[in-house]
Amino acid sequence: MAIGLGGLLAACGANPAAVLVNPDGPPQRGGRLRVGLAGGGAVDSLDAHSSVSTTDIARVVNLYEPLLYRDENYELKPLLATRVTPSADARVWTVDLRRGVKFHDGRPMTGRDVAASFRRIVNPDDPKSGAAALAILDEVAVLGEHRVEFRLSSPSATFDDSLGQYTLGIVPEDYDPAGPVGTGPFKYRSFSPGRNSVFVRNEHYWREGEPYLDELEILNFSDDDSLINALLSTQVDAIGQIPLALLEVIEADPRISILKSETGAWMPFTMRVDRPPFDDVRVRQAFRLAVDREQMIDQVLSGNGSLGNDMYSPFDPGYPSHLPQRVQDIAQARKLLAEAGYADGLTVELVTAPIQSGAVEAAQVFAQQAAAAGITVKIRQVDTTTFFGDSYLKWDFAQDFYYTRNYLPQVAASTLPTAPFNETHWNHPEFNALIEQATGTVDAAERNALIAKAMEIEYNEGGYIIWGHANQADAYQQYVAGLVPNRTGLALSGFEFRRVWLGGTPS
Repeated sequence: MAIGLGGLLAACGANPAAVLVNPDGPPQRGGRLRVGLAGGGAVDSLDAHSSVSTTDIARVVNLYEPLLYRDENYELKPLLATRVTPSADARVWTVDLRRGVKFHDGRPMTGRDVAASFRRIVNPDDPKSGAAALAILDEVAVLGEHRVEFRLSSPSATFDDSLGQYTLGIVPEDYDPAGPVGTGPFKYRSFSPGRNSVFVRNEHYWREGEPYLDELEILNFSDDDSLINALLSTQVDAIGQIPLALLEVIEADPRISILKSETGAWMPFTMRVDRPPFDDVRVRQAFRLAVDREQMIDQVLSGNGSLGNDMYSPFDPGYPSHLPQRVQDIAQARKLLAEAGYADGLTVELVTAPIQSGAVEAAQVFAQQAAAAGITVKIRQVDTTTFFGDSYLKWDFAQDFYYTRNYLPQVAASTLPTAPFNETHWNHPEFNALIEQATGTVDAAERNALIAKAMEIEYNEGGYIIWGHANQADAYQQYVAGLVPNRTGLALSGFEFRRVWLGGTPS
């Protein structure tokens, strides 16, 4: 592998800031940070509320800001809000806005902009990706320049968690994604879908002294080889989501530093529960039992991850850790398939794409493991644009990826009939009722008990195969400073490039 990567090296495209060293010194202003990411394509977007790919998310985090956010420890913290207060029945949430915040064009952010942002997200004629989590939002009432009320149709004890999503960035009333304006640390300069985007320091940014960089460039790469080659040849300063199998190779280069983070991120196999063969719960159970999860982590993640148990949101306080860890059981998988009418075996197509580091490799390992249970997996690899194209969410058997979220916001995104990313087409009446009840339960212990019951239903009957939670691994030149481990699952310190700087003292 090292020989192969060495052969990839291209002509040096070093950053002028590379002459700076001592990243442990005080933050330095200036320079352009060049970030390489894989997974973008022709459908890339600058829309604050419609991010899909990794590169979309990186742009959104730096151009826009929500009211709350999850920090590197996965703790919910204020951002454009300074205080979020629920009523006693959790049907009204009052938000006090940060004063002195300006948009990229210098206009002040007000309560009217907050209300307009949420109207745009939940617009029934064009709902955005965060709309499902806001299904119970009746109105955002403007109480003043710096205060708004979120009025809900039913109680939501965790509505503040819903507000802490990168898909809910605040934009001005007259927002146009063709000329994007937000409150983030960087503002738009240029954008070429599938290639690169360039942003410059927001001189109006409300955090004193930040960002340190003059410019931020996000570059798309079609595959991991070209991404790593760009780092080793100094054509980029940092790369996100490196293949964990290549950690040792990259670490051997004395110029490169590795950033590792434990996360609750997950990259499931998705089985459509409304179409054969996966409409039979015995088939879904058999597929889950065909997986050797430890081997999957060893081979796909090079051991850099934790076991998955077909449930997401492992950091949620309601996570039912008492449920037995599912392990490979080929005999039981064959028995279940026979009971479902597939005693002579079953052939399925698995659609994969380089949507996330390790996705294609995971598909290949699964195909090998499933063969022992009499399951023939025909892998169909497509490019990322095709995967997220018109057939996205329609594949019978495919993959996806999600970053760390607590359970109820994740359910709203992926596991309800109204969820925008319900790849498995899951619609379970008992589950739906539990989620509705949990959402309105103010008492944390009672809510967590309901969440545990809902998780157990998915554990027994769901359409996801969640084999592991990958550690996040990123790499950067040693003159890049300010990056810290981040549990959210977003690469390179959660893409918070506002606090990154280049170097220290000239060499």
